[in-house]
Amino acid sequence: MTAITIRGLWTRKLRAGLTALAVLLGVMMISGTYVFTDTINHSFDRIFETANKGVDIKVVPHKTIDTEKVQQPPFSESLLRRVESARGVAKASGGVNDIATIFDKNGKRLNKGGAPALMFSASPQPFNPLTYSAGHAPGNASEVTLDKSTADKHGLKVGDTVRIGGKVPARRYRISGLAKFGDVTQFGGATMAIFTLPEAQRISQKRGQLDEIDVAVAKGASTRQVTAELRGLLPRTLEVKTGAQDAKDQANDIQKNLSFLNTLLLAFAGIALFVGAFIIFNTFSITVAQRTTEFGLLRTMGASRRQIMRSVIVEALIIGLGASIVGLFAGILMAKGITALFKSFSIDLPSQGTVVLGRTVIVSLLVGTIVTVVAGLSPARRATRVPPLAALRHDVMPTGRAGRRRTVLATVLTALGVVLVAIGLFAASGAGGVLGLMALGAIAIFIGVALLSSRLVAPIASALGWPLEKLRGLTGRLARENTERNPSRTAVTAAALMIGLALVTFVTVLAAGLRASINDTVDKNFAGDLVLSNQDNFSPIPAAAGRAVARVPGVAAVSPINASSGKVKGVSGTTSVQGLDPKTFTKVWKPDVKKGPASVIDTLGPRDAVLVDDWAKSNHFSVGDRLAIETPLAKTIVLTVRGTIGNNGGLFSSVSGNYGTVKREFHQPDDANDLIKTAPGANVKTVQARINSLLDARFPIVKSQNQQQFKDDFQKQVDQILYLVYALLSLSIIVSLFGIVNTLVLSIHERTRELGMMRAIGTSRRQVRRIVRYESLITAMIGGVLGLAVGLLLGAMTTVALKDQGFTLQIPVVSLLIFLVVAGIAGVLAAIPPARRASRLNVLEALAYE
Repeated sequence: MTAITIRGLWTRKLRAGLTALAVLLGVMMISGTYVFTDTINHSFDRIFETANKGVDIKVVPHKTIDTEKVQQPPFSESLLRRVESARGVAKASGGVNDIATIFDKNGKRLNKGGAPALMFSASPQPFNPLTYSAGHAPGNASEVTLDKSTADKHGLKVGDTVRIGGKVPARRYRISGLAKFGDVTQFGGATMAIFTLPEAQRISQKRGQLDEIDVAVAKGASTRQVTAELRGLLPRTLEVKTGAQDAKDQANDIQKNLSFLNTLLLAFAGIALFVGAFIIFNTFSITVAQRTTEFGLLRTMGASRRQIMRSVIVEALIIGLGASIVGLFAGILMAKGITALFKSFSIDLPSQGTVVLGRTVIVSLLVGTIVTVVAGLSPARRATRVPPLAALRHDVMPTGRAGRRRTVLATVLTALGVVLVAIGLFAASGAGGVLGLMALGAIAIFIGVALLSSRLVAPIASALGWPLEKLRGLTGRLARENTERNPSRTAVTAAALMIGLALVTFVTVLAAGLRASINDTVDKNFAGDLVLSNQDNFSPIPAAAGRAVARVPGVAAVSPINASSGKVKGVSGTTSVQGLDPKTFTKVWKPDVKKGPASVIDTLGPRDAVLVDDWAKSNHFSVGDRLAIETPLAKTIVLTVRGTIGNNGGLFSSVSGNYGTVKREFHQPDDANDLIKTAPGANVKTVQARINSLLDARFPIVKSQNQQQFKDDFQKQVDQILYLVYALLSLSIIVSLFGIVNTLVLSIHERTRELGMMRAIGTSRRQVRRIVRYESLITAMIGGVLGLAVGLLLGAMTTVALKDQGFTLQIPVVSLLIFLVVAGIAGVLAAIPPARRASRLNVLEALAYE
């Protein structure tokens, strides 16, 4: 039987190839994701290993709150002398690091998108990880060293001047040298500026302070013993560890922060494989039906049901394993494509070499093979249930009861999916629980609708085919009837496209709701005129910028907002915290107070807090309760809850405290944003022009925006994420289009004699091509209609769940109509190869075909 199976696969190469392609693309995405993220992780490992080359021991602040929002507090430079005096220390050197943006001579920011702009102090030997390709290290406060990749990219050389802005007004520096980290050539788009230690301390406002101390152990001394001694000499707020451990910790922190990327990409790979499973199921269902006579003949020759089932499973196993092997290697190229995709969205991550781990090989081969075999199980069982004589007579097995059972199962699955999504949105807690239940619910809905759609094919096909019948006559009618001929087959083919379009619709509806909620919140609650933020849209801005802007003629008030994180007693994980200035905040913002006095923010004291209302409810806090929060300084402060506010647009942190308290207790000297109110009668454009002149001259890393510019900028950020999601979901849609091609090819094979009869009675080749194209168009449109319906359902449920955060349901009608049109066009394009194949059938051979 195995030999017969292999011989059958070889004689049906096209069918096997199209089936394998669905598996291959999904496995390719899985393999590509692992290679992509493993390569990034390896690149960061190399970067930090190089950075700590020559460092035996590292002294850094102890990290109590592990989140990107927290700036680790520096420590006194006087501790460096204590380290130098310790037994076994040959040399020690202190350093600082921070964010500082580089501008070229035309005032353009060198780092774009999400790439960081880093600043370091120069290190002496043996701690210096830099190798200079030109020039030398900075020798005074007027010089700077740049990383070679940035200089090459922007045409900078030794002797040129650049402007660099940090937490103090920007200055011009002469480029003294171009350097790279050992053999690491690029850092994923990051820019690096290296200064002398005193100048780095000035720029970062850390005079007399350090962020780290590098230690070289004397010859013959034990690193373990020196580490233990330093731990006894230094305060508990500092952490002493080996250079290798510090490099590993920093790399792990980066990997942890980027772990969402791996999860996200694997989710899209899973979607592609899920869609592929529908195609595999449909393909095997069609081929099993077409091989009824073959199986009947094998049964009459003595083959058992088990052997027939084993034959189909072996076929699925061979296709799945072969496609998985090819997909594994294709994933290496896919990793390069993912890198280029992210780079096109200004997300430039370090990617040096290609890393293929054993886990990548095992997971790719197992997942692809298992999905293929599981998808082929039901058709395999169906093949064993055909009685030999019925198969030889081409009898059709009765399906009435099975059809009724399938309808009941479909209804139950769809309802169960809706319930699981609802529980995830309205009852579950924690991101993992919410996303897990929503994913399970969505899968149940997709399967349920796919099973149920066989009942919907006829009415939808009639509605969609009616215009074609009126415009194209007989060819349109035949195409419609062909889609209705086998509703189950059409439904599964359309369902594969439905999944991709449903997810595209879902994220589009969410994005539209997010944009609408932000616009609505800004229009209703923002009483100010301008916003100050970082040029990169996420880094903090110098508090000095807001103070300088407050002195600009025409500015009535500047309200600073700073942000950090802490650990609230009784609440798992970290909690976002922000500081508001009670003297100015209500002049620029109209808070939506839910509980407590209307003036709760105006009277916000140093030990008071205002909570986001839904966060307070979910964590059982009420007005008058006391909130114990551990800060990044390893201190616990107690705040009294004075009220709750609505979090329209998600612009507020869970806990809002006094600006001065967050600045002091959470070590947050910088501002997240500054909100500006212009004086009565002042022209906002004129005032903004004055502010921009000040910022360009002194704080070029800060930008000002009016209300409309702020909304437009936010919309651009949402659109960028949306387009990235579209690009990642496109793979599942491509897989579904191959499913349409596969189904049409097999259907044409099945209707060879019928097509020959049509050609014999005068149907032209062009008409045959039209019939196939229209059939594909109707199938694609069925998938489009179902996808839009399911996507709108999921989007509406999610929007209702986020109603407390100001989300409103916005149905982007134009976008949805575009999706439907694109689905139709894709269906027509997918039909080109099968249509050409059908029109080229030899009439005499087709008439003789059995």
